[in-house]
Amino acid sequence: MNIDQPVVVWARRDDALSRWLWLVKWLLLIPHYIVLVFLWFAFWVLTLIAAVVVLFTRRYPAGIHRFNVGVMRWSWRVSYYGYGVLGTDRYPPFTLKEVPTYPAGLHIAHPERLPRWRALLSWLLAIPHLVIVNAFFTGFWGDWNRDGGGDVRPGLSLASTLVLIVALMLLVTGRRPHGLYDLLVGFHRWAIRAGAYAAFLTTPYPPFRLDMGDHDVAADRVGPATGPPH
Repeated sequence: MNIDQPVVVWARRDDALSRWLWLVKWLLLIPHYIVLVFLWFAFWVLTLIAAVVVLFTRRYPAGIHRFNVGVMRWSWRVSYYGYGVLGTDRYPPFTLKEVPTYPAGLHIAHPERLPRWRALLSWLLAIPHLVIVNAFFTGFWGDWNRDGGGDVRPGLSLASTLVLIVALMLLVTGRRPHGLYDLLVGFHRWAIRAGAYAAFLTTPYPPFRLDMGDHDVAADRVGPATGPPH
């Protein structure tokens, strides 16, 4: 498979959303959260193992790559259903595999060969992207005084604020603002691209671009098999 293939994060907007289901999704998702704790622990352990293998062989073990991509895919589906996007009311499946009928998915091609330095420096090269992603998903409020001192306190992030607006709009009107949906998908697409590069799951450096909405322009380079069925 061509190592120049990019990360593809796709979604399919579901407008048939309940007014109230978002109020209890946190409860419905508890089984997923429990499983994901163990999956992400395994993800980081296997990433360290893969780094050693890449240093000696320039090859990312296919089985580890498949598992780690599956963990990211599972997390994306949970975020899409839950309080990352509130994109659908279809409960996410318990599987690492792609489910084409589910309205959110992720494709990352397995690179045939990697430069040895990637296992050591990918996270460093990804820092500019991670700073941007942190601005999307981390919220802090400053309480400053005239002398320049003050405290920094946790608060709602930009992404969380947009999700809250979507939730309130659903509750009041039964409809979701399409513009906010597109923006939230774009935030997560950027975060997933950055995370995949930092974990050297992919070769191409992610673009500094906010690709909003369902269609990922990267899918145009790799074909319809990496996106939702039409």
